[in-house]
Amino acid sequence: MKSIQDIYKIGKGPSSSHTMGPQRAAAIFREEHPDAEQYRVVLYGSLAKTGIGHGTDRVLRDTFAPIPTEVVFAKEDPADLKHPNTLDFFAVENGVESPAMRVQSVGGGDIVIEGRNQDTDLRDDVYPENSFAEIAQFCKWREIRIWEFVELNEGPEIWDFLAKVWKTMRWAIADGLHTSGILPGGLNLERKAKYLYEQATINQIVQLKETRTICAYAFAVSEQNADNGNIVTAPTCGSCGVVPAVLRYMQEYYKFSDEEILHALATAGIIGNLIKQNASISGAECGCQAEIGAACSMAAAALCELKGMNLEQIEYAAEIALEHHLGLTCDPICGLVQIPCIERNAVAAMRAMNCFNLAYFLYDTRSISFDMVVKTMYQTGVNIAKAFRETSEGGLARLYRRNRQ
Repeated sequence: MKSIQDIYKIGKGPSSSHTMGPQRAAAIFREEHPDAEQYRVVLYGSLAKTGIGHGTDRVLRDTFAPIPTEVVFAKEDPADLKHPNTLDFFAVENGVESPAMRVQSVGGGDIVIEGRNQDTDLRDDVYPENSFAEIAQFCKWREIRIWEFVELNEGPEIWDFLAKVWKTMRWAIADGLHTSGILPGGLNLERKAKYLYEQATINQIVQLKETRTICAYAFAVSEQNADNGNIVTAPTCGSCGVVPAVLRYMQEYYKFSDEEILHALATAGIIGNLIKQNASISGAECGCQAEIGAACSMAAAALCELKGMNLEQIEYAAEIALEHHLGLTCDPICGLVQIPCIERNAVAAMRAMNCFNLAYFLYDTRSISFDMVVKTMYQTGVNIAKAFRETSEGGLARLYRRNRQ
C-alpha cells in the first residue's frame, strides 16, 4: 500500500480529478515535448461532460501557456476507454502531430499514463499490509496504535508532512470564515460559512453551537475549494471539508494538541488509503460514496483516535460511516463543485461525529468488517448508472437544467 502522502495533497481546487490530475499530466507532457508549437488535449468521459464546470480546460491552457492549446471535449468515448476520467495529449512539432499520451486521472490528484510501467504520481509501496484486518493484526501483535504503525512504516519525517497538511487545513478554515461574496461559475451561490459561524458564536444551546460550528468549518473549506483556493485533498478536493471540520472543532473545544491532531490525521490517512487501494476515491468511477463516503469514514476514524479508542472502535466508526453512504450519487449541478457538494461536506462532518459516538458504545456488537464495506462500495459504485457518476447528466444536475429552461 502507498504512503498516506498520496491521500493528502496540497493544492488548488475545485477538483482533484479534473484539475489537479490533468495539471500534473500536462506538466509531464510539456516536459517531454518542450519544443512543441501547439498542444492539443482531448477529454473523454466525465472530463468531457463536466470539464468546463470543473475548470479542466482552464488549468490545461494555463499549464501549457504561452503555447497555443486546443482543448477538445469529445462527444463520444472510444471503445477502449478504461477509466471515465481520461485524456489524450498531442504535441505538434515541425508541423507533425505526436502520438497520443493517454492519461487516466484516477482520483485524489493521481494519474496513470497508459502503457508505462508505473503509476506516474504514486510512490513505491511503503506498507506490506493491504487490508484493515492485516493492519489490526500487526498492531495487536506489536501492541501499538495505528499512528505508531504509520510512523514505523513511513519514518518520523511523516510528522513534518502532516504538520504542513494540518497548517493548510487550518488556513483554509480561517480564510473561508472571513470571506463573503458569490462563488464563481454562474450559479450565483453565496458563501455561507461566515454567517454560520456568526450564528454559532451567539447561540448558547450546546448542541446547536456544536452543529453550527462544525458545519461552518466544513462550509469554509468547501467554499475555498469552490473558489479555487488552497486546500488539502482528504481524500479529494470535493470532499476536502469533512476531516478538517471535525478536527478543528475538537481541537478548539476540547484542547487537543497539534501532536494529537497529527496522530488522528495519520489514522485517517490509513483509512483513506485502504479505500483508495481496494475500491476507489473517484466520483467519476464510483459516485460520491467514493469521495464524501470516504471522507466521512476517515473523519470518524480520526475522532476515535483523538479519544484514544481501541482498534475495534476505530474500525466500527470507519465502517458505519462508509456503509451509510453506499449508493450516494455524484450529480454536481453544471459540473461545479458547489451544489450539492458544499452542503454534503457539512452533513458528512456531522455524520462522522455520530459514527464516532455510536462506535464508543456499540463496537462489540458489529457483524460487518470495514474491509467488507470497502469492497461493497466499489461493487456498488461500478454498477451505478453513468449518469449518476460525476457526468452531470442525472439527479439534481438534470432537474436543475430542466427548471431553468
